[in-house]
Amino acid sequence: MQAHLEEFLHFQQVERGLATNTIQSYRRDLLQYMKYLSNVEGVQDWNQIERLTIVNYLYFLREQGKADTSIARTIASIRSLHQFLLREKLANQDPTVHVEIPKTAKRLPKVLSLEEVEALLDSAEGSDPFSLRNKAMLELLYATGIRVSELVTLSLTDLHLTMGFVRCVGKGNKERIIPLGQVAADALEAYLEAGRPKLIKKQQHETLFVNHHGRPLTRQGFWKILKQLVAKANIDKPLTPHTLRHSFATHLLENGADLRAVQEMLGHADISTTQIYTHVTKARLKDVYATYHPRA
Repeated sequence: MQAHLEEFLHFQQVERGLATNTIQSYRRDLLQYMKYLSNVEGVQDWNQIERLTIVNYLYFLREQGKADTSIARTIASIRSLHQFLLREKLANQDPTVHVEIPKTAKRLPKVLSLEEVEALLDSAEGSDPFSLRNKAMLELLYATGIRVSELVTLSLTDLHLTMGFVRCVGKGNKERIIPLGQVAADALEAYLEAGRPKLIKKQQHETLFVNHHGRPLTRQGFWKILKQLVAKANIDKPLTPHTLRHSFATHLLENGADLRAVQEMLGHADISTTQIYTHVTKARLKDVYATYHPRA
């Protein structure tokens, strides 16, 4: 069974081109599932698993205090595994067919106001290599809405500053071309001229953003930098590395951008994912109304 799990993960990574973080999430969920099957249910073969087996596992997860969002993700992982096993004739049934995924309330993403974005961007001002790098990263994130995982994997050849766009490879190895504003282009040019050469030292690689050792910056490294800049900007709302992406999309829609265009720039496969930002803009309109209308 362990060998079949590895086959499934290999298929997801190589054939479907899923991101490393997604593969790690699959692995984590499915190893827990297989541990339960072995230790609690005594399962030794995929064909021993029935619908009731999976239902029992979901009750087990709930007793462990798992949130509905976590359980829903786990069911999705288990369902993908069993569909793969059936398709590859490694099992003769799919026990997940009639298992329902619990409905989870969609939480509206946290976004920054324009003033907070300005404060955050201003917090990275400076002429030293680290400030130039941080300013370039924040300007690029807010200008394009790319994911942090995409930001840290950008190479020098992905930038086309004179033409005003950046090439990005996102989930599922899908490439997209995103327009780049002049402010972000200027910040990137300053970093490339006076920041990166001093940081990279004798390292030989094409990765755009580097750490103090001259090696490629990681997602964790960016997160530490962001937390420091948020504190410096005196922003007290909870932020995640995705906050600038959310703010990018919300501010575009608030200013009349087409939903399909925003979907394309964000790299969403389904427009329903992008539509969450229309709910954010409506919620902000309600707040404005409640604050300023004399009879609200």
